[in-house]
Amino acid sequence: MSSVELFSKGGPVMYVLLLCSLCVAAIAIDRFIFYRRAQKGISPFLESLPEITKKPLDNAVETCEKETNAAGFIATTGLKAAEESTDVKLALDTAYASAAMQLRARLNYLSMIVTLSPLLGLLGTISGMIQSFSIFSLQAGQPLAITGGIGEALIATATGLCVAIFALLVHTYFAQQLDKILNDLDRAASIVLSSVYKGNEGQADAT
Repeated sequence: MSSVELFSKGGPVMYVLLLCSLCVAAIAIDRFIFYRRAQKGISPFLESLPEITKKPLDNAVETCEKETNAAGFIATTGLKAAEESTDVKLALDTAYASAAMQLRARLNYLSMIVTLSPLLGLLGTISGMIQSFSIFSLQAGQPLAITGGIGEALIATATGLCVAIFALLVHTYFAQQLDKILNDLDRAASIVLSSVYKGNEGQADAT
């Protein structure tokens, strides 16, 4: 039996499961590209950030603006706030929340598909079994009529589980990447905040 025949025998719910699997693949590609951009050069930037923050604020801002990673965005926001003499901590918290929201985008759909796919598969199986019992009653109780129908109905459940496993693996991978990036953002914010406070203390001592 070919895959096309298996698909057609799984019932209408197979089309919904196919759509779910395509959504998982699309989200995986989107998040991979986005996270790769957010992490590009982030480690060396964080290593050099303490030295960058020792520069005059306008030079430090200019250096951080050249970074395309997420930590560069956080550092730039904090240093600009310091340059403009506004609340640095509030600026960093706002920038962190904005970056985290963008990083978490669409991961909730993966969680939904993990839960939804097995239920859709079960729904397809139950529908198929109802049809099998109808055929069984029409064919004067022939056992082969119902066993064959149940076998075909279970295709939907198996497909639903496969889609759920695929979505779970993708979600787990990107959840780990998300935690790593958020830790880097925390580190960048801490470095900038510490540098600004030290600079303010130095100015106070000088006066």
